[in-house]
Amino acid sequence: MAEITSYRRSLGFFELVSLGVGGTIGSGIFVVPGIAARLTGVWSLFAWLIVAISASCVLFSLASVSARFMDSGGFYTLFESVLGRKAAAPLIVIYLVSSIFGISTIAAGIGQYIGYFGLTQVLIIEILVIAAFCCINIIGISLAGKTETVLTLIKIVPLIVIALLLLPFIRMENLVPATPLTTAGLLATVVIVYWPFTGFEISAIPVEETTDPRLIRTSLLWVMGIVVSVYLLLNIALIGSVGAAVLAASPAPVATAAALVMADAGPVVVCIGIIAMLSAINAYIVGTSRILQNFSARFGIPRLRDLGTRGTPVSALVAGCGIAAGLLLFSNHFDQLAGISVITTLIPYLFFCIASWILVRETRMRVVSAAGALSTLAILLLYFLL
Repeated sequence: MAEITSYRRSLGFFELVSLGVGGTIGSGIFVVPGIAARLTGVWSLFAWLIVAISASCVLFSLASVSARFMDSGGFYTLFESVLGRKAAAPLIVIYLVSSIFGISTIAAGIGQYIGYFGLTQVLIIEILVIAAFCCINIIGISLAGKTETVLTLIKIVPLIVIALLLLPFIRMENLVPATPLTTAGLLATVVIVYWPFTGFEISAIPVEETTDPRLIRTSLLWVMGIVVSVYLLLNIALIGSVGAAVLAASPAPVATAAALVMADAGPVVVCIGIIAMLSAINAYIVGTSRILQNFSARFGIPRLRDLGTRGTPVSALVAGCGIAAGLLLFSNHFDQLAGISVITTLIPYLFFCIASWILVRETRMRVVSAAGALSTLAILLLYFLL
């Protein structure tokens, strides 16, 4: 296979935003609202707000230092410049683990949703989905970016529509807590709720394929604005319309609430969920392959460092997707895979904040970085304690 020396700059603002939103809004929003309501009822809305603030602090920290890796190198360049090579390498390996498990997690979620229609052999379907998006990415980043934009629009618009249609059904008594809030309950809910907020950093990964690297910072800010708005609006609409108790008892909380405005909402919401996860798996494959290729180029790992004739990291794509598909053979349990993905994602998030604290001297930004670092560290500790 002939090689080229650089990626092709094909991604614009909309593609970058779609990658971030697509990587963040996946299966979590279709499952976590019910789990959170089961833990703390109406108080779970505070957990969504707390995590939104924490994740936003991490994003602002990453955005503030994005210029440090505009030319090339991605996250590795950032970590190396601040923490040195010995710390940068393991952090990138940890992030790679989180990304590969993320692909497997999303594929497992797709399998669960496909099961709604009575299909069997879901494991084969999950692996085929990974293979299909691997092929899309091999063809080129332009196709992968356009695919992401379309899928993201298809999933975001219905979620917003569902939330808006539920607003007239909100009853104030559903927003009044039935039980007192406990510290342990709130902390446990915060840990669970952080799951749907991971993935926004994917917007900052394909730096060398961006038409203007200065778009990275802007796209990150738009990603978090969209994600926080959708999540908070939808959760208020869900709890306010059907109540925390009904939400807590439902394995498909969005479908349960949507049934208020459409009797046969189940299949529709399932299809939206599948589209959401297809979008997320594409975004994760883009991010994983680029991180793996860049890391391999830094350390001279043969083949994985090479780019194909279309400007795509073919070997890194095949390797990342192959490992993710292989993980499904050992565990096809969504919760298990998601747990590993989240915890290994939060560690790099912590160091995004530390890097921002060290590099940015502005007092206001340092406060944001400190808030992101402390909240992320606290959630990491709580994850193991709870």
